[in-house]
Amino acid sequence: MSHINRFNASGYPDPTAYEALTRVEQELHDSRFRPIVYICSPFSGDTETNLENARRYSRFAVDQGYLPITPHLLFPQFMDDSNEAERNLAMRMNIILLTKCAELWAFGDRISKGMSIEIARARRKGQTVRFFTDDCKEVN
Repeated sequence: MSHINRFNASGYPDPTAYEALTRVEQELHDSRFRPIVYICSPFSGDTETNLENARRYSRFAVDQGYLPITPHLLFPQFMDDSNEAERNLAMRMNIILLTKCAELWAFGDRISKGMSIEIARARRKGQTVRFFTDDCKEVN
């Protein structure tokens, strides 16, 4: 860490203190607050590719210092998206999770019907909505 000095007040190397302070600073950095973001991207259609993309978008959020919530990585594990009642229930649960998030991040070059519902809800509630390309580049 750049602001921790390797030398003591007399100018002599102090590797033990340097190592201890470096570890403390790293632990503080690793445990910092991570705002929760809702990852919004297409699910239906080519679900295999869309799930792979959702995993990549979620990792991007982690790498940016956020805690991602990506419901379409979770709910299809035990719910049937082809069943209208189950899909409606999943969408209601998505909206509940969205209310717990600081921001919504929408990814990709198309906005699906489900995404448009989530984006509209976030905007109605005054949440920040950010748009990203498939390559995780923010679009203004």
